[in-house]
Amino acid sequence: MANPKRVWFPHASYHITSRGNRKADIFYDPSDRYYYLELLAQNKQSYPFHLHAYCLMTNHVHLLIETIDHPPGIFMKELHSKYAMYFNKKYDFVGHLFQGPYKAELQGDINAMLQVSRYIHLNPCRANIASSPEEYPWSSYPLYLSKRPPSTLITTSTLLSYFKDKEEYDSFVKLPIKTTSGHPEIG
Repeated sequence: MANPKRVWFPHASYHITSRGNRKADIFYDPSDRYYYLELLAQNKQSYPFHLHAYCLMTNHVHLLIETIDHPPGIFMKELHSKYAMYFNKKYDFVGHLFQGPYKAELQGDINAMLQVSRYIHLNPCRANIASSPEEYPWSSYPLYLSKRPPSTLITTSTLLSYFKDKEEYDSFVKLPIKTTSGHPEIG
């Protein structure tokens, strides 16, 4: 069965996720994550896009990407193909690293993007591997709070422009999540 055609237009924003095959780990050590980020930066140079948020978990990734002139399929296929070749060679594996093609959920507006950035940045906390999002080193969250100039990989200015300052964004991300009718809500 063919994969459904993704909706794309210039400046479309997507929450992209990809998981290891059979939920297996796709990162074994820090050098794997550094290499993934290096490949992501190379793809950003070849096929410009804005990376608004990311989180590299052990067995999956989250990316919040705004395209410019290229659909995400072009750079995601290249990114994951190169990373899978690196991983399989390094660990002497064969076969698929990722569980099928990546998933890309189109974000309708800035409110959706803000909620997804929050979701991405809280992922390590929900997985109980960090008590606060700034403690997790494989996420863009520390870059949102940094006093240093932003990295060339991540674009923080778009999302931060909806807040008075970085502290207000930090408060937004850390708002408690209430549950009503089994669905999370921000309160």
